[in-house]
This record gives sequence, structure tokens and C-alpha cells, in this order.
Amino acid sequence: MRDRLGIYIHIPFCVSKCSYCDFYSIAGGKQRMPDYQSALLSHISESAEAIESYEIDSIYIGGGTPSCYGAKRIVEILDELKRIGNVRLDSEITVEVNPDTTKLEELKLLRSEGVNRLSIGVQSANNDILKIIGRRHNFRQAEIAVDTAREAGFENVSLDLIYGLPSQTRGDWADTLSRALELHPEHLSCYGLKLEEGTPMYRSYLGSPLIPDEDEQADMYLYTVDTLAHYGLKQYEISNFAEPGYESRHNLKYWDCDEYLGIGPAAHSFIDGRRFFFPRDIESFIAVCEPTDDGEGGSFEEYLMLRLRLNNGLVFSEAEERFGHGVPEDMIKKCIEFSKSGLTVCDSEHIALTRQGFLVSNAVISELI
Repeated sequence: MRDRLGIYIHIPFCVSKCSYCDFYSIAGGKQRMPDYQSALLSHISESAEAIESYEIDSIYIGGGTPSCYGAKRIVEILDELKRIGNVRLDSEITVEVNPDTTKLEELKLLRSEGVNRLSIGVQSANNDILKIIGRRHNFRQAEIAVDTAREAGFENVSLDLIYGLPSQTRGDWADTLSRALELHPEHLSCYGLKLEEGTPMYRSYLGSPLIPDEDEQADMYLYTVDTLAHYGLKQYEISNFAEPGYESRHNLKYWDCDEYLGIGPAAHSFIDGRRFFFPRDIESFIAVCEPTDDGEGGSFEEYLMLRLRLNNGLVFSEAEERFGHGVPEDMIKKCIEFSKSGLTVCDSEHIALTRQGFLVSNAVISELI
């Protein structure tokens, strides 16, 4: 049986940049889209030999804002992947969209070409907060976007939300969660705000009393875990919740240390034990630059770090099958010590972080490694 491969395609165009965003994207840039599309298709074609031995079981088209790139271009990308690769009929194919650039005709075209999952950037149900963080839509547009997705035939819809935003109280966040749940998404991604250096929000809000502190964010996070579990969306990763069977198969590849190919500026790949990436520069990508080698990947320590982001943690039998050895005894001893503080679970079959452990995951994982 052939190995499985995930494909990530980066669309670096946005109508405008959100003030918190650190992902590589450019505002406007419509005049560069044709050249970018040509470069993208060329890079995909050149990857044919590298991926011919795989079956592609997930494709994720992210950004940026893929929905402002145009459905026809996305279909061209999918057609090229189908032409050069072995795209399984049961592949999970995700496209990210924003509410203000979601159109029924475009979604119908995507659905007819095999796209079966949408990730909609909602972020908040509070229109004032949406303006503060630079979002172009209001919550009513988000509701319409979900309705439009359903009308287009999508049965797997994920919503992105952010907590810890300026002036956001737990009550504000509870309202956002409640209104998001009323849209009946199959998947929710709930991220705590991180002020990224170089972004407008970093300059405006670093150290500001308007930003909820760590304790307030932790309270919002724990409320999220309890509330979503009550409504049937189980936490399967630190920031991700889904109805059973609707976990993001593509994103699980990252956390399982499985292989994936990324194409586009700032896109990363992990194939055959090597990691490589394209520079964060659209012009060099259009000039058909080669990806930069990032060294070996897939070590036990890396596997542990990624697996502990998942609710079911690191399973001993799976680690032994992959690496040929079990978990080091000193690591298990440390995990047992953390379990006394309620941060980890450690038994004869696996080690995992608790929901309290997720709050300090970086510190716990660093100590274990």
C-alpha cells in the first residue's frame, strides 16, 4: 500500500491585512495573481516525480484569503494536482474563506470539483471587536456565509474564533461561542490571542490593560473546553474541537509527524525525513525559486512535542513502532511527577497533557524533552 501525503497550497492574497495576523500575506496584489497562479502550477508540476509514489489523501488551501483568489483558479490548482498526483476520491479537501468574500456560485463550483470542507474565519460575534482587529465583515455576514456554504452542499464546516481580544470579557467570549454554536459547525478552532512582533496589534497593545491577562485567557479557555464538550464538540488538539469523525485530517498530519508537501511562499514541507520551505516572498516564488532545506525532521523529541498537542497524547505502542524503542524511563518519571500536579496523565499505554496541562504546554514539553 502506498504511503499517504497531504498537500498544502498557500494563497498569499488578502483584501486587507488584519491587525493581529503574522501569516505571510499581502493586501491587494490582484495584479500579481495571474503570475502567481502560473508559478504555483509550475511548482506543482515540478513536484510530480517527488510525489508520484504517494496517495494524496488531504489537500488544504489556506492563506491569506483563498476566497478572494477566485474559485476558478482554485479549481485549476486541484485539476493540476489530480493530473500529476494520485488524489484519492475520499480525500479531505479544505479551502479557507472569509465571510465578506464568500459567494454562492463560487462555493458551488468548488463543491462540484471535490472541495468538501470549508474553514470560515469568523473570529468574534462582537462587531465592535471585529472592527478593532481589522476584520472586514460583521457577524451577520458570517451567519450568511455558513448558510451559503450549506446551500452549496457543504456538510463539513469549520469556524475559526479568537479569545483574549482587546476589551473582551468572558461574557463577550461566551456570547461568541454561543452564537457560533447556533450555526451548528462540525468543527471549531478556538485560538488564544498572541501578540506577534511586527503586527499593528503588537505595537498598539503590548502590555496594554485592554488585553485579557493570562489568568483571564485561561478562564476563557477552560470555559471553551467545558462548553463545547457539552454540545458534542470534543477537544482533540489544544485549540481544535470537532464532532466525532470531523477532526481535520490534514492538520492531524502535522501533529502526527506524517508527510506533507507545502507549495507557496512560507509553505513548509516534510517528506522522506527532510524538512524544507519556501521563503516568505511572493516575488522570489514567482521567479520559480527552489525551496530551502531545513534539515532532518521526525525525531523522537519532535514527535513527542507534536503528539502532546493532541488530546490522546503519545501512545507508547505507536512510538515504539515508529522509532523502534519505547519512551525513555526518565521522561516517564517526569511525566508521573507532573501528573501529581494535575498537568499530565501517565499510564501503561500513553502520556498526555490534561486540559490544565495544555495551558502550560510549552513549559511541560520543554521539561520532558
